[in-house]
Amino acid sequence: MIGKYEIEIYNKRVHYFLTVKRNITILQGHSATGKTELIRLVSEYEQNGASSGITVKCGASCTVLTSVDWESRLSRLGKHIVFIDETASFLSSQRFAEMVRGSDNYFVIVTRDDLQQLPYSVDEIYGLRNVSSSSKYKSFKKVYNEMYKLQNLDSLT
Repeated sequence: MIGKYEIEIYNKRVHYFLTVKRNITILQGHSATGKTELIRLVSEYEQNGASSGITVKCGASCTVLTSVDWESRLSRLGKHIVFIDETASFLSSQRFAEMVRGSDNYFVIVTRDDLQQLPYSVDEIYGLRNVSSSSKYKSFKKVYNEMYKLQNLDSLT
Protein backbone atom coordinates (compact mmCIF):
# COMPACT_ATOMS: atom_id res chain seq x y z
CA MET A 1 0.00 0.00 0.00
CA ILE A 2 1.13 3.51 -0.73
CA GLY A 3 -0.33 6.83 0.29
CA LYS A 4 -2.38 8.39 3.03
CA TYR A 5 -5.57 6.85 4.39
CA GLU A 6 -8.20 8.75 6.33
CA ILE A 7 -10.07 6.49 8.74
CA GLU A 8 -13.33 7.36 10.45
CA ILE A 9 -14.82 4.91 12.95
CA TYR A 10 -17.88 5.65 15.02
CA ASN A 11 -20.99 4.44 16.80
CA LYS A 12 -23.58 6.27 18.91
CA ARG A 13 -21.10 7.05 21.71
CA VAL A 14 -17.64 7.57 20.22
CA HIS A 15 -16.18 8.93 17.00
CA TYR A 16 -12.56 8.40 15.88
CA PHE A 17 -10.60 10.22 13.17
CA LEU A 18 -7.22 8.79 12.21
CA THR A 19 -4.85 9.36 9.34
CA VAL A 20 -2.19 6.79 8.47
CA LYS A 21 0.59 7.73 6.08
CA ARG A 22 3.20 5.02 6.50
CA ASN A 23 3.23 1.28 6.95
CA ILE A 24 3.52 1.50 10.75
CA THR A 25 1.62 3.94 12.95
CA ILE A 26 1.97 3.77 16.72
CA LEU A 27 -0.84 4.94 19.01
CA GLN A 28 -0.08 5.76 22.61
CA GLY A 29 -1.98 7.57 25.30
CA HIS A 30 -3.13 7.70 28.85
CA SER A 31 -5.68 5.32 30.31
CA ALA A 32 -9.31 5.92 29.31
CA THR A 33 -8.50 7.80 26.10
CA GLY A 34 -10.16 5.12 23.98
CA LYS A 35 -7.28 3.10 22.55
CA THR A 36 -8.74 -0.30 23.40
CA GLU A 37 -12.23 0.89 22.48
CA LEU A 38 -10.93 1.73 18.99
CA ILE A 39 -9.64 -1.81 18.56
CA ARG A 40 -12.91 -3.24 19.90
CA LEU A 41 -14.99 -1.21 17.44
CA VAL A 42 -12.93 -2.33 14.45
CA SER A 43 -13.15 -5.96 15.60
CA GLU A 44 -16.89 -5.83 16.17
CA TYR A 45 -17.47 -4.16 12.79
CA GLU A 46 -15.30 -6.81 11.13
CA GLN A 47 -17.40 -9.58 12.70
CA ASN A 48 -20.89 -8.10 12.33
CA GLY A 49 -20.70 -5.37 9.68
CA ALA A 50 -23.27 -2.57 9.69
CA SER A 51 -25.60 -4.58 11.95
CA SER A 52 -23.10 -3.89 14.77
CA GLY A 53 -24.17 -0.25 14.85
CA ILE A 54 -20.60 0.75 13.99
CA THR A 55 -19.54 2.64 10.88
CA VAL A 56 -16.05 2.36 9.39
CA LYS A 57 -15.14 4.70 6.55
CA CYS A 58 -11.78 4.10 4.91
CA GLY A 59 -10.31 3.60 1.45
CA ALA A 60 -8.90 0.22 2.55
CA SER A 61 -10.26 -2.73 4.51
CA CYS A 62 -9.62 -2.60 8.25
CA THR A 63 -9.02 -5.67 10.39
CA VAL A 64 -7.84 -6.57 13.89
CA LEU A 65 -5.01 -9.05 14.37
CA THR A 66 -5.08 -10.97 17.65
CA SER A 67 -2.82 -13.64 19.11
CA VAL A 68 -5.12 -16.38 17.79
CA ASP A 69 -3.52 -17.80 14.63
CA TRP A 70 -1.91 -14.43 13.92
CA GLU A 71 0.87 -15.70 11.66
CA SER A 72 -1.47 -17.56 9.32
CA ARG A 73 -3.94 -14.65 9.19
CA LEU A 74 -1.24 -12.07 8.52
CA SER A 75 0.28 -14.14 5.72
CA ARG A 76 -3.11 -14.12 3.94
CA LEU A 77 -3.80 -10.39 4.35
CA GLY A 78 -2.96 -7.92 1.63
CA LYS A 79 -3.61 -4.18 1.33
CA HIS A 80 -5.39 -3.96 4.69
CA ILE A 81 -5.04 -1.60 7.59
CA VAL A 82 -4.25 -3.96 10.44
CA PHE A 83 -5.04 -2.84 14.00
CA ILE A 84 -3.16 -4.54 16.84
CA ASP A 85 -3.66 -4.06 20.59
CA GLU A 86 -0.75 -4.10 23.02
CA THR A 87 -2.09 -7.32 24.59
CA ALA A 88 -1.10 -9.32 21.47
CA SER A 89 1.60 -11.76 22.59
CA PHE A 90 3.43 -11.72 19.23
CA LEU A 91 3.95 -7.96 19.07
CA SER A 92 7.56 -7.96 20.25
CA SER A 93 8.58 -11.13 18.38
CA GLN A 94 11.21 -11.20 15.66
CA ARG A 95 8.89 -13.26 13.44
CA PHE A 96 6.25 -10.52 13.55
CA ALA A 97 8.87 -7.91 12.63
CA GLU A 98 9.96 -10.01 9.63
CA MET A 99 6.37 -10.39 8.44
CA VAL A 100 5.71 -6.65 8.78
CA ARG A 101 8.78 -5.83 6.70
CA GLY A 102 7.57 -8.08 3.88
CA SER A 103 3.94 -6.97 4.04
CA ASP A 104 1.92 -4.64 1.83
CA ASN A 105 -0.41 -3.81 4.74
CA TYR A 106 -0.46 -0.75 6.96
CA PHE A 107 -0.29 -1.39 10.72
CA VAL A 108 -1.84 0.67 13.51
CA ILE A 109 -0.33 -0.59 16.74
CA VAL A 110 -1.64 0.44 20.16
CA THR A 111 1.24 0.08 22.60
CA ARG A 112 3.07 1.84 25.40
CA ASP A 113 6.23 -0.22 24.85
CA ASP A 114 9.13 0.49 22.54
CA LEU A 115 9.09 -1.89 19.60
CA GLN A 116 12.77 -1.80 18.74
CA GLN A 117 12.52 -4.63 16.22
CA LEU A 118 10.11 -2.64 14.01
CA PRO A 119 11.26 0.07 11.59
CA TYR A 120 8.78 2.84 12.38
CA SER A 121 9.29 6.58 12.10
CA VAL A 122 9.25 8.88 15.10
CA ASP A 123 6.94 11.04 12.97
CA GLU A 124 4.32 8.29 13.07
CA ILE A 125 3.95 8.01 16.85
CA TYR A 126 0.67 9.55 17.93
CA GLY A 127 -1.37 9.99 21.04
CA LEU A 128 -5.10 9.61 21.27
CA ARG A 129 -7.13 12.24 23.05
CA ASN A 130 -10.74 13.17 23.65
CA VAL A 131 -11.66 16.47 22.04
CA SER A 132 -15.10 16.90 23.59
CA SER A 133 -15.48 18.54 26.97
CA SER A 134 -17.37 15.61 28.47
CA SER A 135 -15.91 12.25 29.39
CA LYS A 136 -17.61 9.17 28.01
CA TYR A 137 -17.80 7.81 31.54
CA LYS A 138 -19.78 10.80 32.88
CA SER A 139 -22.47 11.14 30.23
CA PHE A 140 -23.91 9.63 27.11
CA LYS A 141 -22.78 12.48 24.89
CA LYS A 142 -20.71 11.52 21.89
CA VAL A 143 -16.95 11.64 22.46
CA TYR A 144 -14.75 12.62 19.54
CA ASN A 145 -11.26 11.18 19.49
CA GLU A 146 -8.40 12.33 17.32
CA MET A 147 -4.74 11.56 16.87
CA TYR A 148 -2.05 14.09 17.73
CA LYS A 149 1.70 14.01 17.21
CA LEU A 150 3.83 13.17 20.23
CA GLN A 151 7.08 14.29 18.59
CA ASN A 152 7.34 17.48 16.57
CA LEU A 153 10.76 17.47 14.99
CA ASP A 154 10.10 20.74 13.12
CA SER A 155 10.04 22.67 16.38
CA LEU A 156 13.53 21.38 17.30
CA THR A 157 15.29 23.25 14.49
